[in-house]
Amino acid sequence: MNEALPDLVARFRVRQGLFRKELVEAALYELDGYGCVMKTDKVFNPGDTVVLDLIMDMPFDKIRAEGLSGLVTERRKHCSNFFYSIDFVELDSNGSSSLAEKLRRIREVVSKKQSLKSRRSPGSISGFRQMA
Repeated sequence: MNEALPDLVARFRVRQGLFRKELVEAALYELDGYGCVMKTDKVFNPGDTVVLDLIMDMPFDKIRAEGLSGLVTERRKHCSNFFYSIDFVELDSNGSSSLAEKLRRIREVVSKKQSLKSRRSPGSISGFRQMA
């Protein structure tokens, strides 16, 4: 959980007073079919429910999984921020809904980007030079 997932953010609204809501963007550090790990300075407690919009905006593709309901299951403090483990609540188990399909597509693109990034890491370049 060292780096945030590339090109992916979570947006959610937080109540600020009686009639105001603030739109917050948070970095995601893990994502699978059952939930995610998000880092933000906003305070949630285990058991709270949060509605997330997972947004992956790239030059060639824009994927948005909006209205994803999640249950906060764990909170870990890191400096002035918190890492939250969030379990997705409303996804059906067979993955046939459009929201589940969008989430699957986001996970697929993220894994491809991570594998490309690992191939271009400095360690692989030095190994390639040794081979030449």
